[in-house]
Amino acid sequence: MDKQQQSELDLDRDRQYCELCGKMENLLKCGRCRSSFYCSKEHQKQHWKKHKLICKEVEKPLPLKVKSEPGPPPGGDTRAQKPPEKSPPEPADPAQAAPEVSAGEDGGSPATPNGQVSSSLQKLALEVIVPCMNTHGICVVNGFLGEETGLSVLGDVKALYETGKFTDGQLVSQKSDSTRDIRGDKIAWIEGREPGCEKIQFLMGRMDDLIRHCNGNLGNYTINGRTKAMVACYPGNGTGYVRHVDNPNGDGRCVTCIYYLNKDWTIKEHGGLLRIFPGGKTQFVDIEPKFDRLLLFWSDRRNPHEVQPAFATRLAPRSSSLCSSSSAPPCALMLLVPTVCRYAITVWYFDADERARAKEKYLTGQKAFWLPLMWICRRGLSRFLCSQVKGESRSNSENPPIPASRMTTSSTNAH
Repeated sequence: MDKQQQSELDLDRDRQYCELCGKMENLLKCGRCRSSFYCSKEHQKQHWKKHKLICKEVEKPLPLKVKSEPGPPPGGDTRAQKPPEKSPPEPADPAQAAPEVSAGEDGGSPATPNGQVSSSLQKLALEVIVPCMNTHGICVVNGFLGEETGLSVLGDVKALYETGKFTDGQLVSQKSDSTRDIRGDKIAWIEGREPGCEKIQFLMGRMDDLIRHCNGNLGNYTINGRTKAMVACYPGNGTGYVRHVDNPNGDGRCVTCIYYLNKDWTIKEHGGLLRIFPGGKTQFVDIEPKFDRLLLFWSDRRNPHEVQPAFATRLAPRSSSLCSSSSAPPCALMLLVPTVCRYAITVWYFDADERARAKEKYLTGQKAFWLPLMWICRRGLSRFLCSQVKGESRSNSENPPIPASRMTTSSTNAH
């Protein structure tokens, strides 16, 4: 199979979601047309009235290179009227249940000859991201950078963590000492120009390019900037984040963009599942924080979500530099440390109009938010503008409001 055919196949796989609720994982395939998917037999039954109108039509042509199956028995016209129990859905194979869309040949290169990477991102944006976001408000892309570049980004993040650059995520205007009950992550704010963050900067540039190709087609938004990247770590000691909304009060953020860095991650063993409740309903979408996975969703009240506890710890020797005395008993040289940390990098993109309204609220003394803005230009993020907007949300406590001539972090949410 050539690269173009593989790319088209990957794009087709990314369009797989439950026809009723939009869930994108652990899907079942329609046993008749084999082109529609459902998260459960119950959802297939509920959707049958609509699906049967196209299921019969899709069954007629057989795609090339697919082994023919016996044709329908006589009376096929009435077969579509029967309940789908007689043609039960089949579990999608692993590659289809976790669709992958490649963003380019080589994630480590900003461009390839003839603009292949740019063309690939544009196709991904217009054929996958835009329709998926406008229909479901959520989109998952696997294999965004490729394994080699993804591992390089992970290396940057681990170096930040090991050198103590992370601080406890906190809540602004908290009235009690309950922050750890609400969220247990550690975070670091990255502009991308810091030493040792070159691959993180590359990831941010790829995200910007993708959003730039989508701009003008994502809902009614006009995206003109973003926050710094928030690198978050959930140590494997049961830490998580309770159900919340990123932008509940119109601070300007319209799209939440998350990149996951968790190699060989399994929910059963490690936890850390992101659960989204589209429209605030009881139905939910589960997103596993798998390595090299990119997730996008609307930042407002349409997508309440939670990070379920991340586990996996072990008893390990303390570093000698942490021991105050070499004569300490053996038990004092042991420390419960996480074997696996859940890493994610989050960027929020701003809608120009909503952000302007948020700034106006601040200037007129109304309740609003303190947020940084990074303008997106053709040549990337060329300058920064910090609007002094305040209010109740999340923030890094080490970055209080400061003059606009300096960069600041903002009230945001970790995933």
